[in-house]
Amino acid sequence: MRIAVVGLGVLGASAARALAHAGASVTVLERSGPLAGTTGTTFAWVNSHSKDPRSYHDLNVAGMEEHSVLARSGNGQPAWFHRTGNLEWAGDEAGAERLARSVARLRDRDYPVDWITPRAARELVPDLRVPEGVRDVAYYPTEGYVLPSLLLARLWGEARDAGAVLRCPAEVVGLTESRDGVRVELADGDEVRADAVVLAAGRWSESVSALAGHRIPMASPDVAGSATVGFLGWTTPVAARVDRVLTTPTLNVRPDGGGRLVVQGLDLDVDADPAKRPSPDGEHARTLLARLAGLVDGTEGARLESLRVGQRSLPADGHPVCGFLGESSRVYAMATHSGITLGPLLGRLAAQEVLGGEPSELLADFRPQRWEGVDPAELPALRPARFAGQQ
Repeated sequence: MRIAVVGLGVLGASAARALAHAGASVTVLERSGPLAGTTGTTFAWVNSHSKDPRSYHDLNVAGMEEHSVLARSGNGQPAWFHRTGNLEWAGDEAGAERLARSVARLRDRDYPVDWITPRAARELVPDLRVPEGVRDVAYYPTEGYVLPSLLLARLWGEARDAGAVLRCPAEVVGLTESRDGVRVELADGDEVRADAVVLAAGRWSESVSALAGHRIPMASPDVAGSATVGFLGWTTPVAARVDRVLTTPTLNVRPDGGGRLVVQGLDLDVDADPAKRPSPDGEHARTLLARLAGLVDGTEGARLESLRVGQRSLPADGHPVCGFLGESSRVYAMATHSGITLGPLLGRLAAQEVLGGEPSELLADFRPQRWEGVDPAELPALRPARFAGQQ
């Protein structure tokens, strides 16, 4: 089969890899460049926190395991997946109750989580500063983080090895289905003919799906202070021993290679505005760095090399969209907030479904047909993440 994949983020690269490995002739159409969307600006925490309903939780657990399987199969390649665990604690009584409920719910789902002491937490992260008064720390040993550029290099590199080709820049402006396939029109006047198309357009999924006469309702990625936007800071190299994810009341932290850390303060996201580029030396940057110095020894004097406003790919009801649009089985769409956790898994499942395999039960609750007859404007507004574990 000839398959066109629209978008070269983690979902598009994963689908291209799986399709090419299965023998399809794959052409990837990318408007601006790899990592240009959400994949390039993400906290990249691999987890299944606050993922309801149960089917969404189970999908993310399967996504976590897919990362491990993929990582074990890549001999001699740069380490992009670090399953080193996550540490979390609460800052006040309300937070402690919220965390206890979350841990209990996860344990009911057989999700690995343990209560450990602050001393045990510092043995795991020697430079960690746990505030006085914290007695219990939640430890999630199977969680981890991804270095997005290295993951994309792995997925897209193996797709190329199997024969996939990239056209970039290639902006898709038209999608026309017929009995013989799909005609993909490009902004430069050229076109691509394919037997099927996989849409992996991230936060542009609504406008791209509309080209084929369908709709994937997405939360706007441009609304300041909304659930779709948030600050992310990248530090200069620091002399601090941090090898895992930290989700704390004031700051979330993960390593980013080369001694750099990615930092995130969810309460600050109320000020995040995609229309305003934040300064790496401004007020929010200073706040993030002050919090980092209070959390991790050895980070005093660090600076931010970059402070960005991330824009999440978030379907209007908060849940993934995975499946064929319409009845022709010609146009397949993927869109999700959990792109890093789910990317390798969704790419593989999409390839199986597009190439004629049995529908995946893991995706049964996430088909685009759930939007038929639903007015997205009547849905409750998505709540922004403001506490650790919510994002």
